[in-house]
Amino acid sequence: MWQIRKGDSRFEARDEVGPTDTQLVHWEEDRHTELKVALHQKLIDLINLSALENMSRAQVEAEVGEIVHEQLALQKHALNLEERKRLVSDILDELLGLGPLEPLLKDQSVTDILVNGHKIVFVERGGRLVETAARFKDEKHLLRIIQKIVAAVGRRVDEASPFVDARLADGSRVNAVVPPLAVDGSLLSIRKFAKVPISMARLSELGSVPAPMAQVLAAVVASRRNVLISGGTGSGKTTLLNAMSASIDEAERIVTIEDSAELQLQQRHVVRLETRPPNIEGRGEVTQRDLVKNALRMRPDRIIVGEVRAGEAFDMLQAMNTGHDGSMTTVHANTPRDALSRVEQMIGMSGIDISPRSARAQIASALNVIVQVGRLSDGRRRLLSISEITGMEGEVITMQEIFRFKMTGRDENDMVRGHFEATGIRPKFMSELADRGIHLPADLFRPDAVVQ
Repeated sequence: MWQIRKGDSRFEARDEVGPTDTQLVHWEEDRHTELKVALHQKLIDLINLSALENMSRAQVEAEVGEIVHEQLALQKHALNLEERKRLVSDILDELLGLGPLEPLLKDQSVTDILVNGHKIVFVERGGRLVETAARFKDEKHLLRIIQKIVAAVGRRVDEASPFVDARLADGSRVNAVVPPLAVDGSLLSIRKFAKVPISMARLSELGSVPAPMAQVLAAVVASRRNVLISGGTGSGKTTLLNAMSASIDEAERIVTIEDSAELQLQQRHVVRLETRPPNIEGRGEVTQRDLVKNALRMRPDRIIVGEVRAGEAFDMLQAMNTGHDGSMTTVHANTPRDALSRVEQMIGMSGIDISPRSARAQIASALNVIVQVGRLSDGRRRLLSISEITGMEGEVITMQEIFRFKMTGRDENDMVRGHFEATGIRPKFMSELADRGIHLPADLFRPDAVVQ
């Protein structure tokens, strides 16, 4: 029978009952993690860390493998070849990467990594959240990985500044919250970005954006219409912005402004700017609004703001109204009309005394197209609507929907059924497209055709 040591809280004692398979897996993972972290700490004392910078992973692996073999012999740990290879690989991840998160970062099927304390790690695959076997030794281990991430981009997280936005080297977005704000242990959220940006053609293959609607969006960008992409958290706003940006002419100078630089524009002439949080004395902060104002002095053809959240919305609209046509940004909102309300509220946050009617007039004059995206209940991301702003009627911004996604139900696998359709309205920007030599087929906007 299984003997449970006194004081070992990993298992609940039961009379004449052995451990479950899940308990055995967790026990083996705990043992592996403890050994890995202990050897990692030992290696820190034994090797010259600065020398690692000039060595390839293969060279480091050979050096570390020898030291691990010696330490295992000294500590009398009997591991087979496969276990030793895994241990060396994990220790390399600790030394050169982000420890237990490295396999998840390399897994192409994982889109989000969510760490809820040192013992619980969830990932998103195909729009569904699943728990993984990955875990950290303790809270200190998790905090060390968080500090490694934020230090790489010149930011900090501690008791005085207990939450932070950062990014990984590949552009993946990171948010960390540590105690005392995180009650049950540090929290880490990573939104992974593809190594190669997802193109509009790929979005069409995935069914997120039908080819005819992708053709319209490409024409909108190429004709220098000002675009606002609206959607909820995780709906694919930045992914769509990246895909649409491919239609910008190579001859144009583009300035991007973000809290954490994650846009992956492929043009040659791109200038990337990133905000800076205040230092430990509370000074030195550089906001998105500061960067938008500065960008106007950098001779940009287009300004792309990763996401407007506050007073920078006013400066962005001013830029759109003063010769920087073709600028783009994103906003958190559930419908195109909500997006306009959000932008109006942000103008109020700019501290400028402006009447609601004047604010709406600024919005109607600056923005041309609103693209609504969303994540459906089955986890798939879709383009839900393309709308055109047509002007003002009294106190109200007028808008017309050109394309939309219409839900029709669910299939036997609980996946959302639906189709894209044109509303039958021919957009006013067609004349702008024609002036620039861009021509779209007239039957794209036929109301009786289902968009495929």
